[in-house]
Amino acid sequence: MASSAADTATSPAVREGDLLWSPPPERAEQTRLAEFTRFAETRTGRTFGDYADLWTWSTSELEEFWQAVWDFFDVGSSAPHTAVLESREMPGARWFPGARLNFAEHVLAQERAGQPALLAVGETTPLRELPWEDFTRQVRAVATHLRDRGVRPGDRVVAYLPNVPEAVVAMVAAASVGAVWASCSPDFGSRGALDRLGQLEPTVLFAADGYRYGGRNFDRRGEVAELVAGLPNLREVVRVPVLGLEAPGTPWDDVLAGPTVPAADFACEQVPFDHPLWVLFSSGTTGLPKAIVHGHGGILLEQLKLQAFHLDLRPGDRAFFFTTTGWMMWNFCVSMLLQGIVPVLYDGNPSHPDVDVLWRTAQDSRARLFGASPTFVELMQKAGVVPRERFDLSALEIVMPAGSPVSPAITAWFYDAVGPDLWIATGSGGTDCCTGFVGGVPTLPVRAGEIQARSLGVAAQAWDDAGHPVVGQVGELVITAPMPSMPLFFWGDDEGARYRASYFETFPGVWRHGDFFEVNERGGCFVRGRSDAVLNRQGVRIGTAEIYRVVEDDPAVLGALIVNLDLPDGGFFMPLFVSLNPGAELDDELAGRLRRRLREEYTPRHVPDAIVAVRAIPLTRSGKKLEIPVRRLLLGADPAVVADPDAMADPTALDDFVEYARTQRDYSLR
Repeated sequence: MASSAADTATSPAVREGDLLWSPPPERAEQTRLAEFTRFAETRTGRTFGDYADLWTWSTSELEEFWQAVWDFFDVGSSAPHTAVLESREMPGARWFPGARLNFAEHVLAQERAGQPALLAVGETTPLRELPWEDFTRQVRAVATHLRDRGVRPGDRVVAYLPNVPEAVVAMVAAASVGAVWASCSPDFGSRGALDRLGQLEPTVLFAADGYRYGGRNFDRRGEVAELVAGLPNLREVVRVPVLGLEAPGTPWDDVLAGPTVPAADFACEQVPFDHPLWVLFSSGTTGLPKAIVHGHGGILLEQLKLQAFHLDLRPGDRAFFFTTTGWMMWNFCVSMLLQGIVPVLYDGNPSHPDVDVLWRTAQDSRARLFGASPTFVELMQKAGVVPRERFDLSALEIVMPAGSPVSPAITAWFYDAVGPDLWIATGSGGTDCCTGFVGGVPTLPVRAGEIQARSLGVAAQAWDDAGHPVVGQVGELVITAPMPSMPLFFWGDDEGARYRASYFETFPGVWRHGDFFEVNERGGCFVRGRSDAVLNRQGVRIGTAEIYRVVEDDPAVLGALIVNLDLPDGGFFMPLFVSLNPGAELDDELAGRLRRRLREEYTPRHVPDAIVAVRAIPLTRSGKKLEIPVRRLLLGADPAVVADPDAMADPTALDDFVEYARTQRDYSLR
């Protein structure tokens, strides 16, 4: 039995840093992280007294660490590398020169006859297995089809698909032939999809006829036609019949029934370590989305490390994280196949037909890991859902909240509402490197609102404005040493100007991520919100997450968003916008309560100048608040350019902010 601070977990007064859980020594010793630690000690002759020692080695002796990762996982390469890291320069670090490998080859090598490669469930389709032998046969069929159509290494293959098995098969097949993959979920409109996929000039499009969401069917044949018209280099459209509607293109079943190279003769294209694997896109809330290119080798090593050491997942484990094909967490889920971990795909509305449908999926799939955004957890809290009372979650051992800052109350909720022996492996990272910079460590205790530690191989620090590392105070999240999964480049950014401006303009040669970050004396980490949405009051920087932690803890509040506006006269105005739960009203009592708590729990500088009720808080599709677009809107920017509606969960959520900006122009007079 794990030791658990049960009284703290159930207390409404849980505080940041309160101990919630500690791993039993025998459990810690059996983790894959402990196994790797022993492996690293044997091969280096070093002794790592604790995780902090291991992390320090991993970020100071990069070549030694990443070679150890390569050898621990027995990474296959058809040609040897001549160095681990040819240059440490950022940007421009070159990893494992000379190596030739393939991401998909490592996936296909995991085939286990009679075992599921993945599980899938949808709103109208029951949980089903795709066995490994069927999965690999389908990958070979699609790969053979792509080669027969002239797709060669470096060509782009894209998808407009929901989170269904066909998307995973197509992605692995594209990687196997050396093509570059990118995907959008079909709830994106044609404009949003073209803003992303159109940058790549793809040769093949896998497209669904539609999708199901919230009990409704959405016909997307019109959007697909507009996509095709906007992608002039397409050689073929492969039609995936999600709704079973008639549509132009090569039917998916015809591709699977076509000529297929037998397993014994099938070969994955051997590509350099830094050959492009896939393109991920930024949210696109302030302009054309950045097309972020990642490489075969960098993603391979980073995902092996992340999922084994920081999530303790093993071959055969079932892992469920709600996502769509347009979010980096989908690529994370596909990468589970590299180690024979079984991803559970869910396609549909996470609250339909009931608000607890994801917990039912976790139960039915016997998931060992369950992941979701804090926004989802807040929905559970507000709805009074107690999963342990409704479902058999006896297989569940690991919970991974990700996507936005996690409050102490959310961490504690899992122990109270889901189970006392869980390991809460909170993570934070980004699309940019397709990994977590900070995250779970299975050998360390869990504390409320605190991310356990910085991830191995990630030289993350908090820096002040002068570029000095700080401990115990908020600074900029920077990465001071290269990582294999840092972007190779942005597609179309031929001179690298946009890439350098995005990460290396503030501190030359050092990656500035754009998050407000804090590391305490024991190595615990906190992401305090986006640093480029910083609230700078009288020279004191405030992380937006601190505001949200207090405000969204109030039972009347469903969601909140705050911005600070620098005014022409040198002053500032900081409005707080709140969406309320049904039956709640923003009256003097509620406003006073919120102001009082912010003043008492933080400082008077945390108290907003105005509190405004809105219908909804604008979010990206991955659940991030649109703080920067709202700030630009309130400072007079055109509503049509501050945010891409196709990048938003609910485009109408900006309407109240547009009206507020129209009627409250002179903030200095308020």
